[in-house]
This record gives sequence, C-alpha cells and structure tokens, in this order.
Amino acid sequence: MSQLRIGVLVGLFAAAGVVSWAGARLWDSMGTLPTVPLAAPIVLGVIAAVLAATAFSLRARLRAQRERRPGAKGVDPLLAARAVVFGHASALVSALIAGVYGGVGLFLVMHQLDVPARRDQAIYAGASVVAAVGVIAAAFFLERVCRLPEDDDKEPGGVTA
Repeated sequence: MSQLRIGVLVGLFAAAGVVSWAGARLWDSMGTLPTVPLAAPIVLGVIAAVLAATAFSLRARLRAQRERRPGAKGVDPLLAARAVVFGHASALVSALIAGVYGGVGLFLVMHQLDVPARRDQAIYAGASVVAAVGVIAAAFFLERVCRLPEDDDKEPGGVTA
C-alpha cells in the first residue's frame, strides 16, 4: 500500500471545495441552502481521537517490544496493517469532507454572513474543516508509527552482512 501524499489530499480538498462552492451558489439561487450539521465536526473529532489513540497505543507497544521489556505485549502485523488502512481511508474521506464544508463555508462567509443562522452554519463548516485536518494529521502520525524500519544491514544481493 502506498503512503499518504499531501498533494493528493490537497487536490481532493481543492476539487471538492470548488464543486461544493459552485453547488452552494446554484442551490441557494434555487431556494434555500441545506444546513451544515452540528454533528459533523464532532464526528470528525471523534475519528481523529480514535486514530491518535491507536497511534499512541501502537507506538508504546512497539517501543516496549523493541526494548524487550518483560511482559511486553507484541503488535500483531495484521492489526497494524488494518490500523494504517483505516487511517489512510479516513484521511482521504476527511480531505473530501473538508473540501465540501470548506466550499460551503466560503460561500456563506462571502454572501450570507449577516444572517445569524448562516453565521452559525459558517462556524460549523469551519469547525468541520479544522476537525478534518485533525483526522488527516492523526492518520499521518499513525502511518509514521506503523512504518517498517529500513533494512540497512542487507547488501544489495539480499545477503545479510
């Protein structure tokens, strides 16, 4: 599996943001714009917390295993792989969500910030973008924790020195 790339995440964010901003303009011209749910930043924050807690737990277990502490609980490679896949998928989805809420939030800030209900929606959208960035940061941290060390002791022919 390939590593997360910031360029891909920024591209997803930008594309979703542009489409969302244009969709918000179109939707608002035809009637009323759907609301940004209050639960969006909360759910993203919970996902970021779960990813960060998993990363800290795996890091501590790997450190104990590396230092050969007595009674150290090892890390199942399949568990680590699943955690990385969950982090990878969460980062990609969070980049899309951040773009969507960023585009809607930008539209609200540009056109309807004087209405109190729309101001609240812009705040919720901004909080969702911040929480999505937290998910992405936690996913990068988890990926870094689960990265395998390079084999420096092997020669190019595959023979151990």
